[in-house]
Amino acid sequence: MRRAVLLGLAVAAALAAQTSLKVRVGAETVTLPLERYVAAVLAGEVGTFRSEEALKAMAVAARTYAVLLRGRHAAEGYDFCSTTHCQHIELQGITPRLEEAAAATMGEMLWYEGKPAFTCYTRDCGGRTEDGAAVWNLSAPYLKSHEDPYCAAAKWRWEADPRQIVEALRQSRLRTPEMVERVGVVEHTASGRARTLALRGAGESVRVSASAFRFALGRAFGWNTVESDRYEIHWPVFEGTGSGHGVGLCQRGADQMGAAGRSYREILAFYFPGAALGITGRGLTWQRVAGERVALFTTAPSLDGAVLELAERELRAAAERLHAQAPEGVEIRVYPDLDSFRNATGEPGWVAARTDGRRVHMQPVAMLRSHGALESTVRHEMLHVVMESQAAAGLPPWFREGLVEYLAGGGAHAVTTASGQPDSAMRQRTSAAEARRAYEQAAATVAGLVARYGEAVVLSWVRSGLPVEVKRK
Repeated sequence: MRRAVLLGLAVAAALAAQTSLKVRVGAETVTLPLERYVAAVLAGEVGTFRSEEALKAMAVAARTYAVLLRGRHAAEGYDFCSTTHCQHIELQGITPRLEEAAAATMGEMLWYEGKPAFTCYTRDCGGRTEDGAAVWNLSAPYLKSHEDPYCAAAKWRWEADPRQIVEALRQSRLRTPEMVERVGVVEHTASGRARTLALRGAGESVRVSASAFRFALGRAFGWNTVESDRYEIHWPVFEGTGSGHGVGLCQRGADQMGAAGRSYREILAFYFPGAALGITGRGLTWQRVAGERVALFTTAPSLDGAVLELAERELRAAAERLHAQAPEGVEIRVYPDLDSFRNATGEPGWVAARTDGRRVHMQPVAMLRSHGALESTVRHEMLHVVMESQAAAGLPPWFREGLVEYLAGGGAHAVTTASGQPDSAMRQRTSAAEARRAYEQAAATVAGLVARYGEAVVLSWVRSGLPVEVKRK
């Protein structure tokens, strides 16, 4: 597996931001790599889990949620807040254990019909999960209400002065009688939770959403009051089970599943039935378009078809430049969006494409074309395909990448030394600028070798390997 052509620095800077998240923490906005953000969510949401497998399941859910809802606070200039309105994060609470849970599932997400699923979660479902349509009007098969035998529902009880409850409702601008003498559930959800309440008193009856009622009390008295909408009312006493909205992954149940020996995959399959776990979108309809030596895999042949002709032309040119035969069986897979490319390859957004042997993975054609990078990307990858088809074992990455950069760019300014080859800088994934400098250094080093030995000799090293005097520099 190898890294591929980088986008220009200006483009790379813009796309690098898409691999990280801007999070508002207090009065400050911080930029976090996605996996660091996932570890911070684990610290804020489930740091006390007993089960490592449950932590992994939560890492997948948190990552998928973040990718799907990136930009939730775009109007305010950041992606997410650090509270439970988005996902609660605790940067200071990140531990090696939480980092390991994120790393163990790196890039894995839940998918439905080729797109990231809405992977919400709740602290305690009370023994039965809620239907997504009841909370967000989201009718998704993987968010249907079902029994949860793993959630040992904890019971809670709360009581308050009716006058204080009336004041709390007014502070949240909810309608209420002057004095509430009785509260009853007049409509339930499919899971048995309260959907609509009737507040009665002084000859008046007012209906209010149960969730709005619960949030009003939470703001006024704290979130350990009416903990869920799964309760019975013996006014002014509420007795119930569960904590939170109840939709999706139940954290109490997930932890118990993990403690009972279930894997994170089994946990996710139980709470999001029908959603597919993987590093790329499941359910994408790939179509194969065959050429002479290249096959194009795309979800939109009418939009991406031009890539096939371009690839065939650049493959022939690359073979001629490297004095080699153009290999057959080359595959190019064009992803429909940046998220599916990143999650399939593990590459950051500033890498335009990646080649593994004779298989090329590319960002969306429209995105590359909009940045004027489509032809250069295909040219670069076809040079790699031809070179890798004949490369000697152990040929160092700096030479492979440097030679392709040199050939694709039509030459480079020579340097006088081949020392300090930037293999590690090419492999790192945190800085587009550092990677770009490493590729430029490799190309300049190869240009220096061409100036000293001649292009034909340098090209012959692809098959024979580097001579000892070059290796030692």
